[in-house]
Amino acid sequence: MVLRFLCVVLSLALLSLGGTIFTDPVQVTKNYDFIVVGGGTAGAVVATRLSESPSVSILVIEAGVADNGTDSNLIYTPLLAGSGIGTILDWNYTTTSQSGLNGRALDFPRGFVVGGSSCINSMIYSRGPSDEYNRLATVSGDSGWSWLSLLPYIYKNEKHTPPWNNRNTFGEYNPLVHGYGPLLTGLTPTVFEHDKLVIKTTVEYPALYPYNLDLNSGNGLGFGWLQTSVGHSVRSTSASTYLRPALNTRGNIDLLLHTQVIKLVETATNTFKAVQVAQNAAAPSYQFTASKEVIVSAGTVGTPQLLMLSGIGPAEQLAEVGIESVIDLPDVGNNLQDQIILTLQWEVNGKTMFPFYNDPAAFAAALAQYDANKTGIAAGNPVVNTIGFMRLPSDSPLLAGGDPAAGPNAAHYQLAFLGTFYPNPGQTSPTTGNWMSIAIVVQSPTSRGSISLTSSNAFVHPSIDPEYFTTAFDIGTAIQAVKTAKAFVATSPWADFIIAPFADTAALTTDAEIEAYIRTYSTTLNHPTSTAKISQNSDEGGVVGPHLLVKGASGLRIVDASILPSMVAGYPQAEVYIIAERAADLIKSTWGLL
Repeated sequence: MVLRFLCVVLSLALLSLGGTIFTDPVQVTKNYDFIVVGGGTAGAVVATRLSESPSVSILVIEAGVADNGTDSNLIYTPLLAGSGIGTILDWNYTTTSQSGLNGRALDFPRGFVVGGSSCINSMIYSRGPSDEYNRLATVSGDSGWSWLSLLPYIYKNEKHTPPWNNRNTFGEYNPLVHGYGPLLTGLTPTVFEHDKLVIKTTVEYPALYPYNLDLNSGNGLGFGWLQTSVGHSVRSTSASTYLRPALNTRGNIDLLLHTQVIKLVETATNTFKAVQVAQNAAAPSYQFTASKEVIVSAGTVGTPQLLMLSGIGPAEQLAEVGIESVIDLPDVGNNLQDQIILTLQWEVNGKTMFPFYNDPAAFAAALAQYDANKTGIAAGNPVVNTIGFMRLPSDSPLLAGGDPAAGPNAAHYQLAFLGTFYPNPGQTSPTTGNWMSIAIVVQSPTSRGSISLTSSNAFVHPSIDPEYFTTAFDIGTAIQAVKTAKAFVATSPWADFIIAPFADTAALTTDAEIEAYIRTYSTTLNHPTSTAKISQNSDEGGVVGPHLLVKGASGLRIVDASILPSMVAGYPQAEVYIIAERAADLIKSTWGLL
């Protein structure tokens, strides 16, 4: 008994020392129980939760940069959300030419930083409908993925916080559906006239546009207030709320930066408990071994690329780039889904953020105020405060071939209300006036594309082909969403507010004109999923089973958005956090750590 007590005391003492952050693989000389590939949204959660068990050691390997470096203001200042795209914080991927977008290739941002895309996204925290999780349970054959079963993990992940100015948010969210977790979320500190009109429209037209008190309650339909991953005036990321606190206080978790895992190494027949790493194509490689598991959390692009580089994937495709097949898994890299975003714009009779964004002095003053005391317009999400999720009519011809949504509680499309002129790529903005925009998103697309290798060199980007708008359902739903957006602001609450539509918006009078606009201007919402999708163990298809273990392999698990069976009807960030929370417990249970 005394010896056992002393062991516990020693373990806790070691934990209190804090972990080590390495910047070169040559510095890593320890042995680890778990290796987590990728310190992004999912990887940071899994690694942090595993580190709660003092008897195990964890190494997180991140290809990108630190989240608290010289560009950290691009991450953590709410006003600058999205500014990290196209910078050192971004993998800077590009899609192939998209036939559904008139041959355009799109930039395809993914986070190249500790915290991953939770550091460069638009900060929206939207769990999606309960149907989404119930579908995950059905597809996997594991009831533990159902909404009700996941509620403890939902509460464990997130905590709602008031805006910096303590604005009264009564009636804008339901405190009962929020938890006590490290990830901080909240509502806008600044309400604009168009936000009030959105809510007024739900009051006057409840049958068409019902109000939803809290879109994170599991009720996936209706219009309400948008919640973002902002708490105490700062963006909340998986790095700031999970990984860095763990590294600061626990000696059993380390982080290796600026280092890419280039191959999963077979340590026994179909067993992958080692990884090969390098810092660039010309640098020496190193190998690290996990005594228990390798957990791949490299994301919807990086995860299938790494699997295929390691001989796990479609055998015929691997042979084309000279890689010998170890495990033939045809679905690796396939089933890629993503969402598009498209905006319509109106000039309005009321104050919006448009003049602010066009005034460099005002913008600089807002950042100076934020730097001084974390207050002001820069301390919250000022652009999108209200949002709506809608379904097609039940008799829509677009549903004749089946409903791609997760269930009757899941949206087909979304309308998001932006308090500025938000131009589509290639569109010219006006220079004066006050403007608002409505963004439309196809929430449950049916188009599926692929990630495929173009080289056996891990430092060569893979081919990314989302195949946007290659189905009648997707383009038809987008057309309906545009019509609904125009009808929404044609209702009586908007009569004195709308001055006129922007010329491009006004020109959309026929389905053909709307379709042409969609194909000309749509771009990615940066929500790729499903390239290593989950299925039941008995299914021939799929990449991982219900516990996220790679089919046909030992010692290898995937935890990120790539395992989702289909595009989510909310925003992937929230669902990935929740999946990672449960995945950590599944891993703990496997190794007797719960």
